[in-house]
Amino acid sequence: MVIINEETFEERIQYRITKLSIILGSIFASLSIAAFFYLSIAYTPLKEYIPGYDSSELRKKAVQNLFITDSLITLYNQNLQYLEAIKGVLNEEVFFENPDLSEQNLQGQNQDPPSFVSSVPEDSILRAFVSGQDKYNPDLRGSNVTLETLLLPPALGAISQKFNPEEEHYAIDIVLEKNTPIKAISDGRVVFAEWTAQTGYVIIIEHIKGILSVYKHNSSLSKKQGDVVQAGEMIALAGNTGEFSTGFHLHFELWIEGYPMNTQNFFNFSKE
Repeated sequence: MVIINEETFEERIQYRITKLSIILGSIFASLSIAAFFYLSIAYTPLKEYIPGYDSSELRKKAVQNLFITDSLITLYNQNLQYLEAIKGVLNEEVFFENPDLSEQNLQGQNQDPPSFVSSVPEDSILRAFVSGQDKYNPDLRGSNVTLETLLLPPALGAISQKFNPEEEHYAIDIVLEKNTPIKAISDGRVVFAEWTAQTGYVIIIEHIKGILSVYKHNSSLSKKQGDVVQAGEMIALAGNTGEFSTGFHLHFELWIEGYPMNTQNFFNFSKE
């Protein structure tokens, strides 16, 4: 290939073209064009216009959703464990096995084994009692006792069966007339309010300081799961529902930090 001046016909450039040079030139040109397109797509926003390629915003949202999903799974597992614990309370399938407090370990340390129900610091909130004959919410106006430290008995009546952990009866049974109002012992939130085949209508309320109160064998419930209740507010009516019921009464349980409490140590259920 010769390049000449058209006016003087002077030869400017002369280059010998061969098949090899054409092939090499084509390869170089193709590689240059491919590299240009690759760099343009890889390092510019043009790649977002390629079908099937995720944008940076979409990938950012995907990472955020991954963290949210992980948090939801953790919350779900915690709620599942909580519901399993409540289910155990309802079915009275509670076992207390702490290897650090086993009788053999305590004997090796020259310590006496603890009693089944040990005192906990939260017991200090169970010192104030108010007994009344009213069927509905008590009038606390003019009183110096605050609702945060006040626990009311759910109902007043004779005790037909006492707290007996040896027989796995972690409650007391209060004999009541049909449809006697059942009241919340303190402020709290309803975490369970359903019908069960064995214990009839059951309502469970979560209070402060890890306190959980359970009311079974009701004829009907006036609150549903998630409701916020106040101390002394009517939550159910006494009944005789469920396979385990032997008459109109209230099966009342009190739990603190997962341990059952003898409610007769904290409440006066007598009508006198």
